[in-house]
Amino acid sequence: MSDKNTLPGEKLKPKKTFSDYWSKYSTVLIMALMIVVFGILQPQAFMTGKNLIKIIEQSSITILLACGEFFAILLAGIDLSVGSTMALSGVVSSRLLGLGWNTWAAMLVGIIGVGMLLGAINGGLINLTNLHPFIITLGTQSIFRGLTVILADSRPVQATGFAQVFGGKLFGAIPIPILVALLVASLLTFFTLKSKAGRNLYAIGGSKQAAWFAGINVKRHTMLAFMISGVCASLAGMVNIARLASAEPAAGTGYETFAIASAIIGGTSFFGGIGMIPKVVLGGLIIGIINNGINMVGLSSYYQQICMGALIILAVTLDRFFGASSKKR
Repeated sequence: MSDKNTLPGEKLKPKKTFSDYWSKYSTVLIMALMIVVFGILQPQAFMTGKNLIKIIEQSSITILLACGEFFAILLAGIDLSVGSTMALSGVVSSRLLGLGWNTWAAMLVGIIGVGMLLGAINGGLINLTNLHPFIITLGTQSIFRGLTVILADSRPVQATGFAQVFGGKLFGAIPIPILVALLVASLLTFFTLKSKAGRNLYAIGGSKQAAWFAGINVKRHTMLAFMISGVCASLAGMVNIARLASAEPAAGTGYETFAIASAIIGGTSFFGGIGMIPKVVLGGLIIGIINNGINMVGLSSYYQQICMGALIILAVTLDRFFGASSKKR
């Protein structure tokens, strides 16, 4: 049936709703709002090129963690162990560096031998027990943190060699951590959009049972998702020890909140099957803007925690009622 303004046989285009606009532009709008607010409060200090680069550099760790967290949430799960994985991989690599290992070799062991292994442990336990990832990663979060403290002997482990890899600047202007975060995000964007495995992860997040009936190996892809999360967390650990020139056993404590908030604010549905890596990157930048802005205004770091908690609740609530996941109900 056509109305008087359409030609015979011409299909009517569905009208855009608030949900459509929210799903598409919410992350950009939140970022613009944060920039305007802190730009008004601290115009001379906040709105400078130097500070904006600083925000992106400081956000690189959050972006790396969030890119890995994205895959756990995409499956309607969660990975609470990313902060502990980040710390443990950093301590292991720093210990190897202290034993005379080559910097690149120590880094690869931290990323592959620790990050990927810990992710595989998470995925394997989830598959073996059929428990929700929240339970498994809540437990492994504590286990990995305990191992970190034991291996570090409760003290910072020096790692000056990593500054040569991740601590410099390209052309003397662009910090290497920014390039690492953007490279990882680009590779994962290609993986999710162009690879069969990436598309399968979306299918599993949309409906695990339907994906299983379609012939997708759910357990194998669950393992893959958490291994990616572990690798991204270990990369964040390498960037962190390069910036600090040491591996702190308490590094990454509470960073799982930043990672989850970045993914959720970036439009990843907590109910699975919906999300995009580029928006997760924007979510990580929003977290960086909030942290930087709060510090510039002179507020206590406790206000950062309040903001993170409030943003997670708000983002999930809006996604539930207005976002893309509302259409799944």
